[in-house]
Amino acid sequence: MNIKLETKRLILRPINENDAQNFYEMDSNPKVHIYLGNNPVTSIEQSKSKIEGVLQQYKDFGVGRLAMEKKDTGEFIGWSGLKFERELRKEFDYYDLGYRLKEEFWGNGYATEAAIASLDYGFNDLKLKEICAAADVNHIASNTILKKIGMQPSGTFEYEGDLCNWYILENTQIR
Repeated sequence: MNIKLETKRLILRPINENDAQNFYEMDSNPKVHIYLGNNPVTSIEQSKSKIEGVLQQYKDFGVGRLAMEKKDTGEFIGWSGLKFERELRKEFDYYDLGYRLKEEFWGNGYATEAAIASLDYGFNDLKLKEICAAADVNHIASNTILKKIGMQPSGTFEYEGDLCNWYILENTQIR
């Protein structure tokens, strides 16, 4: 996959094998996984496996999460982007908007900035009809971001015992 999105402060680029240590640092932090099933990774092999899954998404669907780097420093701060999702909602497939950041970068608006760029890419470049997202009902920050970027609340669903809010945003350029 050969995509690079730029925002005012960020570069979103394809994830690669060299991101394993950064993934491990992010996903081994229990605070990062509070609303993700409380199951942080415990080995770099788990992070490498996650990256393999992203690379497979690129091959199979031409889309997948992107590494998020600060423009001014080149520092990896997390990931964001779209993913063709088939696991979270078993009853249908959809394009999912997501983001995850290292804890030290929370609260700076990076997830919002990256999410807006991802929506723009999905609607304008990929011509997707709609993009969906989910967030644990108790994850105030994520729910706030999704509403702020225009995602429309569309009910709730349960995933592995946790209640999640469901969001949809339709491409207004495609009817």
